[in-house]
Order: sequence, then C-alpha cells, then structure tokens
Amino acid sequence: MKAVNFIVFPSLRNAINLIFLLVSLSIYGQIDTKRTFPYPIKGEREIINELKTLANTPNKREESYLKAHKQLRKKAVKSNRFKADLSLILSSYFRSISQIDSVKYYAKKILELKDFGNDTLKSNIYGLAYFTLGQANSFIGLQEKSKKWYFKGIDISQKYDDERIYYINSFGLANIYIAASEYDLALDILEKCQEYKKNEEMVFGSIVNIANIYGYKEEFDKSIKYFEKAREICIQANRIGCIGTISVNMGITYKKLGDLDKSLLSFDKALEIAENNNLDRMLIIGGVEKGRLLTELNRNQEAEDIMLTALDIAIKIGFLSEQEKIYLRLKENAISQKDYKKALSYHEQYDKVSDSTRTLDKDKEINELEIKYKTLQKEKEIRFLQIENTNKQLELANREEAISNLKLKQEIEHKENEILRKENKNKLLTFQNTTEKALKDNIILKKNQEIKDAQLAIQQAETVRQKGFKNFILYSFLILLIPVIGLLVTYYQKIKAQSELTKKQEEINEEKISSLLKDQELKVIKASIESQDKERKRIAQELHDSIGGNLAAIKLQLNNSENKNKGLLKGINTQIDDTYELVRDLSHNLIPKKFSKNNFCDILEEYFKNIGGASSLTTSCSVYPRKEIDLLGEELQIETFKIIQELITNSIKHAKASSIELQLNLVENELSILFEDDGVGFDTTKNIEGIGFRNIRSRLNKISGTIDIDSRIKRGTIINIEITNLTTTINEIQPNYS
Repeated sequence: MKAVNFIVFPSLRNAINLIFLLVSLSIYGQIDTKRTFPYPIKGEREIINELKTLANTPNKREESYLKAHKQLRKKAVKSNRFKADLSLILSSYFRSISQIDSVKYYAKKILELKDFGNDTLKSNIYGLAYFTLGQANSFIGLQEKSKKWYFKGIDISQKYDDERIYYINSFGLANIYIAASEYDLALDILEKCQEYKKNEEMVFGSIVNIANIYGYKEEFDKSIKYFEKAREICIQANRIGCIGTISVNMGITYKKLGDLDKSLLSFDKALEIAENNNLDRMLIIGGVEKGRLLTELNRNQEAEDIMLTALDIAIKIGFLSEQEKIYLRLKENAISQKDYKKALSYHEQYDKVSDSTRTLDKDKEINELEIKYKTLQKEKEIRFLQIENTNKQLELANREEAISNLKLKQEIEHKENEILRKENKNKLLTFQNTTEKALKDNIILKKNQEIKDAQLAIQQAETVRQKGFKNFILYSFLILLIPVIGLLVTYYQKIKAQSELTKKQEEINEEKISSLLKDQELKVIKASIESQDKERKRIAQELHDSIGGNLAAIKLQLNNSENKNKGLLKGINTQIDDTYELVRDLSHNLIPKKFSKNNFCDILEEYFKNIGGASSLTTSCSVYPRKEIDLLGEELQIETFKIIQELITNSIKHAKASSIELQLNLVENELSILFEDDGVGFDTTKNIEGIGFRNIRSRLNKISGTIDIDSRIKRGTIINIEITNLTTTINEIQPNYS
C-alpha cells in the first residue's frame, strides 16, 4: 500500500478535558479494483488504475481530478461501476483540500446509481459512499448525522458479508464514540480494527486512537506506549503526516504531565510539518493547543495571535466544532488577562457557532415527519368539520320534512274524521229522508274535491320548499366562488407582473454584458492603435536617423569619383553591413506583442471575472497547466481567446444561461477547451448554425482544431474543442527572423 497523508480532526469535549487528535482513513486506499468484480466495458479498469495511481501521488492529485472530471463529463456510454469509482476519486480529492460540500455531492451521486449487476459489488460501493458521508459530516461537527451513515455502512456490510466495508465503517463509528466520551465502546471496536491486517492504514489509525483514549482516561503510561508503537510504524513507512499527528498528541501528553518545554517542542514540530504539507486540520489543532500552553506560560499575546490564525483557517473551510473550541480558548486567554470585554465578545461568538451546530445537527427527517403529521391532523379536522356540517344540514332538512309530513298527516286525519262524521250523519239522514240523499251525495263529492285540492296544495308547497333549498345552496356556492375567483385573478396578475419584471431584469443583464464586451473590445482596439502609433514614430525615426543617414553617406562616397580606392570600398561595405544590421533589428522589433505585458491565463481569468461582476451570471474558469499554456504562440492564444469570447456571447444572447464553466487543459501536446452552460439548450440535429459558430469553425481551420457540440433542450450545452497540431502551429506563429 502506498503512503497516504492522514487528515486529522478534533473530538467534541468539554473545555476542562484534554483534546487529542483522531486519525481518519483516506478513501484513496479503499477503492477496490480487484478482479473479483470485473468492469462491464473494456478499458475502464485501466483508466481507474491510472487515476488511482495519480490520486495516491500528492503532486499528481490535481491531475487525477482533472482527468476523472473529464471522464465523468464525456457523453460516451459508461458503466455504473466506472461512474461510482470516478465519483469516489473526485470525492477523495475534495476531501484532501477540505471542500466538504463537494465531498457530500459526489458521495450522494454514487447512491443515485442503482444497477451494478451484482449485489455484493453494490454493497461494496454503497458502503464506501456511506463511509465518505459519515466522515464529511464528522469533519464539520455533525456527529449524529455521521453516526447514522456509519450504521448504514455496517448494516449493508453484514447483509452481504463484506468484511472490508464492515471494518471501514466500524473504524469511523469508533471515532464518533470517542467524540461522545463513550471510551469503552470505542476501545472494543478499535481493538478489533487493529487486528485487520489487510488494511495497514487502519492498523495505524486504530493504534493512535487507542493511545488517544488512554490519554482521555489519564492512563498516560498506556497512552505513551501506544504512541511510540504508532511512531515506529510512521518512521518505517516515512509518513510525514502521521508523524505530525503523533507530535501533537505527545505535546498534549507532556503538557498534562507538567513537562511544558517538551510539550512546546512537540507542538512546534507538528506545526512545521502541517505548514510544509498544507494540513489545515493539524494547523488548527496544533495552533489551539500551543495557544493554551502559551496562555499557561503567561505569553498571552502570542497565544491569542496563533489561535486567531487557527480560527481564520477553521472559518475558511467551514469547521464549526473547531470554531467553537477556538472561541472558548480565546475566552479563557482574555479572562487570564482580565480583559472581560473581549472575553464576553468571544463568548457571544461561541454561542452563535453552537446554535448553528445544533440547528444543522437536527435530523431533517424528523422535521418532515412532524410537518406530515400536522398536515394530516389538519386534513382530518377539515374532513371532520365538513362531515359534521353536512350532517347538520341533512338533520335540518329531515326536521323540516318531518314537520311538513306531520302537518300533512294531521290534515288527512282531520279530513278522514270529517268524512267519517259526514258518513254517520248521512246514514242517519238516509233513514230520515231519502230525498235529501242526492244533496248529501253532492256534499260528499264536494268534500272529496276539497281533500284532493288540499293534497295538491301540500305537494305544491313541498315543491316550493325544495326549490328554495336548492336556490340557497346555489347562492352559497356563488358567494364562496366570487372571492376564489378574485384570488385567482390577483394571483394571475402577480405572476404576470413578476414575469415582466424578470424579463426586464434579463434584458438589463444582457445590456450590461453587451456593454462590458464592447468596452473590453474598445480597450483592446485603443491599446492596439496607441501601440501602432508609437511603433510608426519609432520606425520613422530609425529610418530617418540611422538607415537614411547611412544611405546618404554611401551615395556621396559613390558619387565622388576622385577618391575611389580600396579603402573607400571597404568603408562603403562596412556601412552597408551596419545598415543591414539596423534593418534586421527593426524587423525583429516589428513582431506583434499583444500579450507581452500580461500572461494569457491571467488575461482569460480577468475577462471571466469581469463578466461575472457585471451581471448575475456565475462564471468558473480552470486552466491547467498555466505555465505551458502561457508559452503557446501568440496567434494561437489570440484565436483561442476570440473563440471563447464567441462562446460566451452565444450563451448570453441565445442560451439565457445563469452559469458558465470553462476548462482549458494542455495534455500531451493537445489543447482541450471544455465549455459548458446551463441554458435552454437546442436540438443539434435541427438547429442551423449562425454566424457565431461559422466564425468559430473558420478560426479552428486556421489552427487545426475540431469542435464537438452536445446539447439538449432544457439541459444546457457542452462544447468540446480539441487542438492537436500544436507543434506546427507554434512554428508557424513564431518565425525566425535571424
């Protein structure tokens, strides 16, 4: 296994306790490229092996990042295994430069990949992604989130019996237990991890962290024993980073034992290693611990200076837990000087950082569940009220109908009683007078007709009541509908106004950028004209004073026939040689030097910076390697600059992009220009090239370049330009005037 630079981070502990450095694993050494899991596509294994070799070489890591990023951007078909390994390499690179947000981004990209064709391979890759997310959250002090990711890694390793992933995530979990002062749990895990001989880095890390735990428990004999064991491993492997880690820990141990001179020497050694190797975390922790020691030695100003330097680094890379610790130490230092105003200021800063940490460490899932629960409760209450309201309306309608039926029934009963009474009376009258029978029959018929009329009146009344109820419902609906329509109209007007405002803002931005481009062109033209005027004056002076004078002298001597001799011819020959040298020097001075005052890369980056500053456009410019690109021929630089200008103009005018990204790489005598925007895109099979792209292709023909355009509607545009014939181009634009 190749040597690896270790990144260190502090545990979260109370101010009264000692703080040691914990060792974490580098993911570079964890990427598995064994034959156990073959790559689906030919050639992918060789690319990953090459990138892994570069990633494990400190001065080649940036090159590994550029090549991995380029591979991931290519539109050619790639396997998910290949994409996952590329993302791991990129994640490891950003971790080495403390860009934690980028680490999380690429780790989560891995978890979006689903089909690997092999569940064991999938568990292996997911386990590394979980470990990476656990480390990233731990680095910025979010310990609970970190623990959640490590447990996921352990669960998936046990499910598929993956020993390597189990120990990697267990090691990370042990560090979280140390941070939480759960030392016995951490010791049990680390004792097992140091026996896992298949990973040399884990063995070393386990030994150092066991030493840290015994230091926390104030069992210093055991602590020193393990530190010496770890130091022997570091010296044999020539690992500068881990030597620095142990130096910081030994410094803290000597301080606890009261040997302040040895403690100070250990801290100075660790800080020297950290500065020479750009180890930010070691600079922070070493600076804080040295500051605490200087406070005890009453060297308060020195203590404050070194801790403020460490604070600047912690703020720059966004490490909240380190910021909390430093503010506490600065507060202690101010109190020791009886500067209570400054101590109060540092305490207020500590409270702000602590509040930020606690806010970030809350699990987002809890908030989402709480919101869902409250939403469900509200929906239930609304449905209950709706049902209750409906029931009340039905009950009211039933009551009204019951009253109506009761009245109708009473009327019918009354009519029936009346009929019965009439019938009895008719029977009596029948016996009395048969002559009155006809009259009585007529009366009965009339009463029956009255009953029918009453029944008809009741039916009509029921119809009117139902019609009134329907009208009530209709009017209620209309009353509710009117404010809803008003709200919709208001919302539509607001959206329309916002749309017009956005359109006007975009027009203003485009005008600003167009104005900036024109100003830039005018500056270049003005500088060129001024340079030409100066050059013309200098050429005229040279021709008049030097060449003109020599030619006049030669003419006079040739016209003087009386003095023709060998000496005269020799003098004339000498003057002709001088005149030739003057013409030759003048020719050399006429070579164009547009970029003579500034390097090409600086001009290009300044141009991108001006574009971003004059608009809401987000710009990114990456050049590698700068020195070789600055040495390219001027004509090639000019054509390249104008091509990039044309690409930016297209993105602003047509793509309506909010961000643009440029990568300029020179690898193996091949200049690669990768330009990307997040604009509206276009269909390359249907779109007809405009003047801009025709100009670009014309310029590329001059310098032997090719262009490849990848664009989709609503997905943005990626343009890849390759200029391969650099040697010929350089010779053509740098002729020899000797």
